[in-house]
Amino acid sequence: MAETPLYFPSAERERLELHLPTRKDADPSSPSCATLPFVTLTFATSLDSALSLGPGIRTALSGPESKAMTHYLRTRHDAICVGVGTAIADDPGLNSRLNAATHQPRPIIIDPRLRWDFTAQSKVMRLAREGRGLAPYIVTLEEEPPPHKKKILEDAGGKFITLTAGHGDEGRTDGTRFGWRVILSAVRQEGLHSIMIEGGGEVINSLLCEDADLVDSVIVTIAPIWLGQGGVTVSPPRANIDRPVARLSDTMWMPLGADVVLCGKVAR
Repeated sequence: MAETPLYFPSAERERLELHLPTRKDADPSSPSCATLPFVTLTFATSLDSALSLGPGIRTALSGPESKAMTHYLRTRHDAICVGVGTAIADDPGLNSRLNAATHQPRPIIIDPRLRWDFTAQSKVMRLAREGRGLAPYIVTLEEEPPPHKKKILEDAGGKFITLTAGHGDEGRTDGTRFGWRVILSAVRQEGLHSIMIEGGGEVINSLLCEDADLVDSVIVTIAPIWLGQGGVTVSPPRANIDRPVARLSDTMWMPLGADVVLCGKVAR
């Protein structure tokens, strides 16, 4: 059954403009000498910085107005990125349901050891087959993905991206994870100029802890609810106990329904 299209008013779009990639950044056909894409970190959180009630528990936080904003953001980026844990737990569509949307983002799934079985009726693949989204690019460390999965993915327009030293010597791998500079360099080499990173907790915390300087824009929806202890939280570890992990500058607060959206840049 088709889902109801979402509408995001033009006045709110204009307020977000300074925090989004330019139209040129978001155009995959435009030439650019940049080696990394424009990166927007965006997620919805509770008042106690929780993304969900617990690992693997789908938890609705965004109200209808801020959800429409998220789908608008997707139309303004070439790619949308989540980790394998989110892909398995939430089965997200990773497309835009904005009314009259003419652009769909490319889903990027960070899956080092190919844990995600996208062949088992995953929503993102169904939407790709229906022409309402794009098939994912799966970023992995596995040099030889299963041939049958590779065929299914490529037939839908997706692909596996196996990270190697050729994707960026400044990044690092430790056998299970890889540095963000490596990931973003690989994304840019696919002709994608902008990416929004949505989650989950491990993805967000690792980005803020290790490579916050790679983030160009932060857009966080804050819902008026406390989820309580035991949730999946945004609370990155500190590399230096005497300093905060990161601070936002050039902030803007925008009420959307019952939620409040915080926009800013990582202070450098």
